[in-house]
Amino acid sequence: MSVVEKIKTSKSTAFSFELLPPLKGNGIETVYKTIDTLREFDPKYINITTHRSELVFKENGLGLFEQVAERHRPGTVAIAAAIQNKYKIAVVPHVICSGFTPEETEYALIDLQFLGITDLLLLRGDKAKHEREFSPTGHRNATDLQVQINNFNQGLFLDGSKMKFPVDPFSYGMACYPEKHEEAPNMESDLFYAKQKVDAGAEYLVTQMFFDNRKYYEFVERCMAIGINVPIIPGIKPITLANQLTVLPKIFSTEIPEEFASELRKCKSDVEAVEVGVEWCKKQANDLIKHGVPSIHFYSMMATQSVKRVAKEVF
Repeated sequence: MSVVEKIKTSKSTAFSFELLPPLKGNGIETVYKTIDTLREFDPKYINITTHRSELVFKENGLGLFEQVAERHRPGTVAIAAAIQNKYKIAVVPHVICSGFTPEETEYALIDLQFLGITDLLLLRGDKAKHEREFSPTGHRNATDLQVQINNFNQGLFLDGSKMKFPVDPFSYGMACYPEKHEEAPNMESDLFYAKQKVDAGAEYLVTQMFFDNRKYYEFVERCMAIGINVPIIPGIKPITLANQLTVLPKIFSTEIPEEFASELRKCKSDVEAVEVGVEWCKKQANDLIKHGVPSIHFYSMMATQSVKRVAKEVF
């Protein structure tokens, strides 16, 4: 059963969360620890992020430094397979444009097929840290990546050759932005691309994190008005650091409501910020469930214990 089928058939609001692969050189135990912490809430699926290579300077042994590409968090496909094998929970690896050629993506799709992993989340991905603006290695945006996935589902490789054996098609979701993508000129443009994604085969949409539920409800209404009828999964995150009051709006272009911001400004430590973050996230989650959302997706990076506290009360 695909992720979207799990969401649609769930008798109550479904629970899911996102994981990061461990840093290069670290073991998988931290991944398992996060899953063990949140497993009791019956996650319908677990997302695994994918990360591009970044340019770093390394000494070449001759007293000089060279610029080389290095991936700090490799192993998304392997992590997904390990989780599915160990926990029998559906996994959704991210497939991104940023830093990957279409050929590399094709090989990843083949590996995923061999492993029996057929749920994906398609994303453009972030620009490299050294770039002022996004510079594609291959696909320029997620809708271009979507074309490759659709062709693969139809049995066609990049070079136009046909697969000798039929494959189980990938089911996939894509991202959406209740407060507008930072590069979109206006909300109407953002909605245009959201509909384009759905019309081309996206079976559900997952939102960027937000802290004002009204933004989500207004976005869903506008989506429905233009014929977007797939599940729109709200993505939320409990704040865990006092500086996230200013950092998160800058990174994710999301507004923090004044009621929430005023409480965070009173925090004199990260410990206090954790408590404020948990309470606000509980308030968000309870309100979303009251409004009958199909699922809630938690961004759990650096917030596993906070997510557990929220889930314990609302799921």
